[in-house]
Amino acid sequence: MSTNAAYYIPHKATWPVIGTVGLVTMLAGFANYLNGSSIGPTLMVVGLVVFVTMLIGWFTLQAHESETGMYSTQVGISYRMGMMWFIFSEIIFFAVFFGTLWYTRNLSVPWLGEGATKELLHSAYEATWPTNGPGKLGGDYKPMGAWGLPFLNTLILLTSGVTCTWAHHGLLAKNRDQLIKGLIATVVLGFLFVCFQAIEYHEAYTEMGLTLGSGVYGSTFFMLTGFHGFHVCVGAIILSVVLFRSWRGHFKPENHFAFEAAAWYWHFVDVVWLGLFVFVYLM
Repeated sequence: MSTNAAYYIPHKATWPVIGTVGLVTMLAGFANYLNGSSIGPTLMVVGLVVFVTMLIGWFTLQAHESETGMYSTQVGISYRMGMMWFIFSEIIFFAVFFGTLWYTRNLSVPWLGEGATKELLHSAYEATWPTNGPGKLGGDYKPMGAWGLPFLNTLILLTSGVTCTWAHHGLLAKNRDQLIKGLIATVVLGFLFVCFQAIEYHEAYTEMGLTLGSGVYGSTFFMLTGFHGFHVCVGAIILSVVLFRSWRGHFKPENHFAFEAAAWYWHFVDVVWLGLFVFVYLM
């Protein structure tokens, strides 16, 4: 157990080993699936079950240790620093994808359309965005517009950031009813965002001809929006856990780092979407 003068040293834990087993099993299953083996899907499901079991068990243990006062102020600082570095790594992760899109659209496409390069590679190539290659090599598709579901999703995600902050103020004011209502609204809006994105993808594939194989535009579009949608899913699941813990009476104004970490992550997801909406849909 930690004290104000000594750093908390965690006890021997088996959950990291169990999580590793789950991830390796999923990876082995995916590799087998790609190679046509019938055992691949089964291994993937087994690995996922093991990994989810690890998450439930480890987070339950962490919640118990936190609520029973086993963590000192120094542990809380280390948690915050760890979350800050994690979000920084996520910022770099998305910065690479934004950089890829910018390089392709603003540098690579114009270079390919210039005199000598154009004549050497393909004289019929037109340096326009979204590029479809010479002779519509990327297929017959339409670029995704900004003012339909994407704009609606922008409003939804911004609203969810407001409800998350409202829930936080409720926690600080010891108003558990406001805390729970704010979290419910945030979780519902998060999953609603994901549902609308799934509808957008279905429309893109079935009606607009836009797929991952639609040249560099299709691949960068689905890469950026897909990874962001995955992060929204993860954030909504984390907030669902925080909601459950809040309903059980966890968190106090002076001890609620799990809520803070979830809120930081959610606001990060909001900001990334704003950049994505401008960079992918508007430009």
